[in-house]
Amino acid sequence: MASGIQERPPLPAPRPRTPAPAASQAGAPDTGRQRARPEPARSWGREEGSRRRRVSRGGRGGGGGGSGAAPFPARLASPRPDRARSPAAGMRPLARRGRRLALPALLSLLTCSLAFALVSKDVKKEVKQSKNLEKSGISEKNDIDLKEIAFVIQSQSNSFHAKKAEQLKQSILKQAADLTQEVPRVLLLHQLAQQEGAWTILPLLPHFSVTYSRNSSWIFFCEEETRIQIPQLLEALRRYDPSKEWFLGKALHDEESTIIHHYAFSENPTVFKYPDFAAGWALSIPLVNKLTKRLKSESLKSDFTIDLKHEIALYIWDSGDGPPLTPVPEFCTDGVDSSCATTFHSFLPLCGNPVKKKDIFVAVKTCKKFHGDRIPIVKQTWAGQAGHIEYYSDYADSSVPTVDLGIPNTERGHCGKTFAILERFLNHSYDQIAWLVIVDDDTLISISRLQHLLSCYDASEPVFLGERYGYGLGTGGYSYVTGGGGMVFSREAIRRLLASKCRCYSNDAPDDMVLGMCFSGLGVPVTHSPLFHQARPVDYPKDYLSHQVPISFHKHWNIDPVKVYFTWLAPSEEDRARQETRKGFKEEL
Repeated sequence: MASGIQERPPLPAPRPRTPAPAASQAGAPDTGRQRARPEPARSWGREEGSRRRRVSRGGRGGGGGGSGAAPFPARLASPRPDRARSPAAGMRPLARRGRRLALPALLSLLTCSLAFALVSKDVKKEVKQSKNLEKSGISEKNDIDLKEIAFVIQSQSNSFHAKKAEQLKQSILKQAADLTQEVPRVLLLHQLAQQEGAWTILPLLPHFSVTYSRNSSWIFFCEEETRIQIPQLLEALRRYDPSKEWFLGKALHDEESTIIHHYAFSENPTVFKYPDFAAGWALSIPLVNKLTKRLKSESLKSDFTIDLKHEIALYIWDSGDGPPLTPVPEFCTDGVDSSCATTFHSFLPLCGNPVKKKDIFVAVKTCKKFHGDRIPIVKQTWAGQAGHIEYYSDYADSSVPTVDLGIPNTERGHCGKTFAILERFLNHSYDQIAWLVIVDDDTLISISRLQHLLSCYDASEPVFLGERYGYGLGTGGYSYVTGGGGMVFSREAIRRLLASKCRCYSNDAPDDMVLGMCFSGLGVPVTHSPLFHQARPVDYPKDYLSHQVPISFHKHWNIDPVKVYFTWLAPSEEDRARQETRKGFKEEL
């Protein structure tokens, strides 16, 4: 199908009643009693029919911590020398003996009184701050050992990704040894469970609860390219009381409502925060236990998994019944601050020489009505990078030229057309071509960057690569590569697929989903790369794209596709300049 995004009614738009506190927006950790959370409008329950929930209450726990009352009795307040006191206070004899008291002694007494007043004021302030910290759950005195953190690397079973994850695991263990601390548990996600939906994290929370709730305080998640500084991570986590429910991470937010989030919070998309997985994110064990109870009482919906980080944040927030994301300034992606506990390697993967152009065959799906407007943009932008490219249509047009596959065009899915392309590649193209890329006619892609990326994969293995989505993963569904961002196949993957006789149930079935279902049945996993994008650059947070070297985007809607291509995907010299000036592109969205 032209788009891997399924058409669903947009979520009603919650309205925030109050903005987040300034301290939270600046990156400081929220206090537990003043955590700002986005709140849906009261009309949400009425508009959503079956989800008639009214969650219009304010933040948990009310206002700030502490009344500000002095922590000492009034009798310890410093004496004031400018006011006469009662004889009982012992000050009247001092006035009578004034002539006999030397001036230096009087000055000394006044100095001591002033010093006592200042010290008393400072102590009061410290006690008040301590009380506030205790009430918020944030403290500088939460002692934590490395063994109390269970690290979960969001790894994949593909040999390249498994190797990268193992390298990160060894780095964590080495740092632990250098600190002479007990070795922590470091888990690779793809080894934890064989179930299809393990990568969505939530199905694994009951396992984490049972296995680690007694001896651990935190579950810390990260990607295989995340770099962790253990001392700084320990220091950051010590600020948060592990006996409370915490959801920690580097906060992302939408600049405008987007289809990949089903237009959630459309009235103010910036109000909802979700974690950037690249910077790492953490759940306290009490929160893991709470989520586990919820998972046991109500199973996960059999629905689409589109953007996991956003959907996990929504599930944890639970329309206001759970905690919102607390931003942690030490969880970083750029690494410019020495206090960062995490950073992220944002370079384009390269494992040896880039794959040659002649080893990549590009198939463009189109139809007659788009020959005049979309195909010229393909040729103006990225088509010249391809060594082998063909345009597959429902009409033979020599001016393009297009290949008529004999499959009628369909308005919805394009399963018949896609399987015809796969059969043509396997049976009629050059045998030495290792890779096939299938894109839509409104996909923008960098072939030169794809050449770099594919150098890290073995074409003799069954590789099915792109941006991973999921369907029904809470109830035994399957993962798939969403078609708009581009689907990459090794020849071996296609050979196994066509040998299996798994085919479309109709020509207009969603091609990407049928492929995912077939490969799942064959035991061929989807290999995910976040460098492929189903949507436009404006549909993603600026901070998220700032640490990427993207390979593709999709859709021409309300953008200048040529400008987007040359801003984000242009090859060679511009590629190198981009890596040096990536920060400047955050303002160009």
